[in-house]
Amino acid sequence: MLYYKTLITGMSKKIKFDVFLEEYDNASQLPAESLTLIKQARSYCHNAYAPYSNLLVGSAVLLEDGHIVSGSNQENAVFPSGLCAERVALFAAVAGYPGVIIKKLAVSAIRRGQTNHQAIAPCGGCRQVISEYQTSQDHPIEIIMEGHQGKVLLARSIDELLPFKFTIKPLDQPR
Repeated sequence: MLYYKTLITGMSKKIKFDVFLEEYDNASQLPAESLTLIKQARSYCHNAYAPYSNLLVGSAVLLEDGHIVSGSNQENAVFPSGLCAERVALFAAVAGYPGVIIKKLAVSAIRRGQTNHQAIAPCGGCRQVISEYQTSQDHPIEIIMEGHQGKVLLARSIDELLPFKFTIKPLDQPR
């Protein structure tokens, strides 16, 4: 849940957002369903095509009906033509299982040649895509983030990672 408070400072107001993530020392502390999902994301790191960044990212999406759809990052020499692991998995899930609620998204990353990496969070573009699906399905999407080893972070909703998200609501206003 996202909390904010307004602080009055002279003529303007400052808005302060507090973000709450859950932190686990390692993935084995996660509930069984989340542990299964992060393991799937971790295994898809090895399917990444990342010759430029050497950052191998895997992602897995858990659907309400129990299906798991996975993806990995796919880089390209023309950088904007690549695609993040999160979007690969999300787009495949929505295309393959239209109308099924997305419950959770897990993302795992390792850097080639390293054995430890901090938990990785979805980039801004991926956060916006997650926000779009969360808004359209009117159900929170839990996000689980890990590196190759170490701490795991969990956000109960995209609202924690994208507090000022853009939605269709402003576009629906009459002119």
